[in-house]
Amino acid sequence: MNKKINKTYNAVIIVVSFLIPIVVAVLSRVRIPNVAALDMLPPIYAIINGITAILLVVAVMQIKRGNKRKHQILMKINIMLSLLFLIMYIAYHVTSDMAIYGGVGISRSIYYFILASHIILSGILVPLVLFTYKHAALGQYDKHRKLAKITFPIWFYVAVTGVVVYLMISPYYN
Repeated sequence: MNKKINKTYNAVIIVVSFLIPIVVAVLSRVRIPNVAALDMLPPIYAIINGITAILLVVAVMQIKRGNKRKHQILMKINIMLSLLFLIMYIAYHVTSDMAIYGGVGISRSIYYFILASHIILSGILVPLVLFTYKHAALGQYDKHRKLAKITFPIWFYVAVTGVVVYLMISPYYN
């Protein structure tokens, strides 16, 4: 494979991996005036997270069975679902006030631990997914498999904790 193409992909992945968390952080503090809140989005993107978690497991099962084509399709769907989640997440936060968790005691500590780990790992996940996908797309299957063994559990955790965070905070939405 052309080293220049590989370096170009790597540079794009690194830039995108830095920009996404920065854009999300900045836009989560921006409110678009005179726009109706998109309060229906949190349960939708929680469902997207749940579907992603399920499809990740199914995709791994498919590749273990030797169904490369089904695995590829499922992983592309997961990437599209993650992109859809990101768009909805931003749309919600630029139109709505942030919900504040109202639980007390141990549930509050658990919520914030899950939320913090979810946020940190979701930032780490972006380059992992993109590099894992790049290796597969370029036919670098040994590199793909090695990185996928790291990417899968993190992606699965982020997807599942996305649902858990929503279920825990949903009683406190306005």
